Formats: sequence, structure tokens, C-alpha cells
Amino acid sequence: MAEDLLNVLHDLMRLPTETEWLEFKEAKVVFDFEDIGRYVSALSNEANLNEKPEGWLIFGITDKPPRTIVGTHFNEKPPGLEKLKKKISQHTNHQFTFEAIHELPTEKGRVVMFRIPPATRGIPTEWKGVMYGRVHDSIGQLAAHKIQRIRDQSATLDWSARICEQATIHDLDPSAVAFAREEYKKKIPHLSNEVDSWTYGEFLNRAGLCIEGKITNTALLLLGKNTSGHFLSPALGQITWVLKDSSGVERDYAHFGLPLILSIGSVFEKIRNLTVRHISDETLFPLELTQYDPWVIREILHNCIAHQDYLKAARITIVETDDSLLFTNRGEFIPGSVDSVIVSDSPPDHYRNPFLAQAMVNLNMIDTIGSGIKRMFRLQRERNFPLPDYDLTQPGKVAVRITGKIIDPRYTRMLIRHKDLVMPDVISLDRVQKGYPISDEEYHSLKSKKLIEGRRPHLFVSEQVAAETDTRAEYIRKRSFDKQHFKDLVVSYLKRYDRADRKEINKLLLDKVSDALDDEQKRLFIKNLLRDMRNEGTIHTTGSKTFGAKWVLTQREKKDSK
Repeated sequence: MAEDLLNVLHDLMRLPTETEWLEFKEAKVVFDFEDIGRYVSALSNEANLNEKPEGWLIFGITDKPPRTIVGTHFNEKPPGLEKLKKKISQHTNHQFTFEAIHELPTEKGRVVMFRIPPATRGIPTEWKGVMYGRVHDSIGQLAAHKIQRIRDQSATLDWSARICEQATIHDLDPSAVAFAREEYKKKIPHLSNEVDSWTYGEFLNRAGLCIEGKITNTALLLLGKNTSGHFLSPALGQITWVLKDSSGVERDYAHFGLPLILSIGSVFEKIRNLTVRHISDETLFPLELTQYDPWVIREILHNCIAHQDYLKAARITIVETDDSLLFTNRGEFIPGSVDSVIVSDSPPDHYRNPFLAQAMVNLNMIDTIGSGIKRMFRLQRERNFPLPDYDLTQPGKVAVRITGKIIDPRYTRMLIRHKDLVMPDVISLDRVQKGYPISDEEYHSLKSKKLIEGRRPHLFVSEQVAAETDTRAEYIRKRSFDKQHFKDLVVSYLKRYDRADRKEINKLLLDKVSDALDDEQKRLFIKNLLRDMRNEGTIHTTGSKTFGAKWVLTQREKKDSK
């Protein structure tokens, strides 16, 4: 392996100049983290545009010809490189991951080689929401024409637009075609009087399901007979529903195949959308409502169908538990992040399956302006339920969880009443409510508005919010008291019992320290408290560690207390 890498390194070093997909750096000691992220984005995009299997960022080599190995101490101490990989992936779209970071020992010093995969076809690689590329010898924002070149790649590979030469109009389900015709009339009402007079073939062409009368993969997916699935092989046009109990044990399941436009209704009927009841002393909320909004369920299912990477030969899945639905489809999340859709108001301007997506728009299944995700968040907020959870941490997979229970009614009522809270803050507070980590930006925003307190990762609702939601007692328990309160407790204890070891002091204070801290943090708090009291001349230790050191009051403190 090392010998192969050394050969690759020498081949790269022999190139006459740095290419757009290759960068050498000496990086003898440190290299800015932000710069690394920008290089990752740029070299990934340039590798794609130059049709290279990877880009390279190499540390420990002089950057001007003739190149020589000078070695580098960059991130030499473990777990430096592995930690760096994780940190970089957190700030790239689609949780971008490296092929590998190689450490190559040579006679002239250590070399670090970042093997960077090319951008996914159709989706430029971003760093913190920005697409980078090479601008001569430096890094800058990726030029607009290069962005378009990468995005146009998806159109040339649109699986959903392919003609299935073996299939005919007789392989389509008449009931599905009739249903599609009615939905088309709802979408384009000014043509409703004409649609019924169109022939079978004319309707399929005008609705964007067929191309000049030829059956496409899209037509088979949405309208094909259940027996027509083999035309799509190895792709799968299936939705799987699984019911699990509270222990995660599978209790029931069902597979739903073609035509997907009708299967969506069958899946919806399987889901146990129970009525939940909650008591409220206000008239703002209904006493009874279903666990899930029907529109939200259908919207997520439609998105799964539109964005599924059918070349992965996988099913769309729905896992139902007592209080949640988990939807999963294969393929990257094209917008990059949920925040870019909700906060930045930048819905995707392209789709993985553009032909399929346009047909679904024509059939009243999805909206081209990409407002579906924003509407889901708004509906969940208005229903007094937790917001949707998007899990984009698994490469090549998108998972969305909808929770069908109220986590904290009082807390959520506060969110509904306060219309002045913008959606980004609502999303951040929802994450705090669920115990999820939040970003630095979210933390500082909520902290500046006095909406949260505590130390990360143990954040909790601030007194301002607690007063709104009648959770004052919980707030006081989590906030605990200031240091002087604990110092007074220690002094009172030593006045009464003369001395105490660390175990006794822990017993005195542990259950009184803030519940926002874990056990280790509580013990550290007590350790620092005792150190401060010693530095202040209030207490000191007597005895040895071997036979058990004890804390006692200083003579000055004893004298002052008399």
C-alpha cells in the first residue's frame, strides 16, 4: 500500500504545474481549518469538471517545481486526521466524506495525502454553503458556468426520462391513468373541459409521462400495472411499510408496488393515524387531533418518490412506531441542508429525476417552487407537535422522522403564542427541547435572546421561557445556585462537624448542583469550588492522601465565625 502511494505521489510531483484538481502545500506545522474546507470543495468540483477519479491535497511537498519532499507535522498526534475528517464532513453538503487521508512516511519526512472524491454528478460540493473552485493559483467561489456544467450532468443521466422500448401502453394500469387524468385537471383547471376528450396517448404525452407516445420509466413508476415492475429492473418501484413495537420488534409489514400514484393511498391507509387527546386550559388548541397531518404524510412520500435514486435498486421505506413515522429514501439531499431551504429560503432549482419531478408537478403531487418542506414545518408548529427531523448523516440516504406526540405541551404552547419568534429560532428551540446539539450560530442566537441557559451540551429553557410555560420549578432545579451558596454550605458543614473528606463533601453537594450538568461535570464543579475556597483562605487540607486528607476551616475562618 505504502509503495503504491509513493508511486502515485511521484507521478503527481512530476506533473509540470499544479493542475486544477491538485494542490501541494508544505504545511510544516499548522494549516488553517477553513482553508482546508475550501480546498476540499474546490478540488472536488474541479476533479468532477476535469473527469478525474479524485482530487489531491498533499502536505509535506514544496509547491513550486522542482518539487521535493520536505515533510510535515500537520495533525501528527492522534486522533488528529480522523477528527479532522469528521469536522470537515459536518460543514459540507450531503455529509461529504473523503475516500481517504493517507499518512505516508518517506526517507525525507512524513507526507499527508488527502484523496478527495469528485463532486457527485449534478451536485457541486459545498463548504459551509459556498461552492468553491480554482481561480488560477488560488481558491475562490466556483464560477457560474462551472456550477451549471456540474448541474447539467444530472439531465444527461436522467433515469426517469429513459424510454422503455419493451413496454407498451397496455402495461399501464387503466385505474391509475384515470386517477392521473383527474389530478391533472385539478392542477390545470383551465384545461379541465378538454382533458376528457384527449386520447390515452395524447393525455400521457401532454402530462409529461410519455415521450412521443413511448413509455418512459416515469410512466411505469407512476402508472404501470403491478405486473410491469420487471421493465424497470434492476430499479425497484416499491414502498415498504413496517410496524414496530416500543421494543423495536417488527409486528407487521407490507410491500406496495406499481402504480405508485395509487400505492400512496394504500400506504396511507396502513398507517395508524390515531387520535390523541390533551387537556388545555386555553381555547387555542383542539382537545382532539390526529397524530399526523395527512398532507404532511403525502408530501414526504411524494418527495421520496421524486428524489429516490432508482439506480441504487432500493425500496422507499416507512417505519411506524407508537409515536413516530420514519421515511427513508436513497439519494443525496439535493438542497444540501434543511436550513438552506427553511432559513435561507433557497429551495432546489433542480431535481435528481427532472422528468419524473415535472410529471409529478403536472399530476398535482409536488410543487415546483419547493415550498413543501417549509409548509411541513409550519403545519407541525401550528399543530403543537415537534418539527420534522431530517437525518442526513448517512451518505446516499435521506431519512425524515415525524413525531406523533407532544413532547412538552407547555413549552410548545409558548412557541405557538409567540408569533414574533422567527422560524430559525423555532427550529433551534425545538432541537434544544429534544436534547439535540445545536450549532454555534444557533447557540449564540438563542443565548443573546435569553431563550436558553446552561452549558453545552446540557442546555435548557431559560427563565424567560420557563415563566411562559409554567416550568419555573424545573428551571430552578436546572439553574441551581451561585457558587457562594455552595461555599456557605461547606462552611456550615465544617463548623458543625469540624472536618470532611471529599466523599462527604460530594454527598453534601452532588444532588444540589444543577441538573443541567452530568455527574462528571458536577464533580468537576465541586473540585473547582474547593480549590477556590482554599485560594480564598477559607479552608485547607489536613492529613495525607495515603491516610485520607480532610478539609477543615482555616484559623482565620474559625476566628471570624466566633
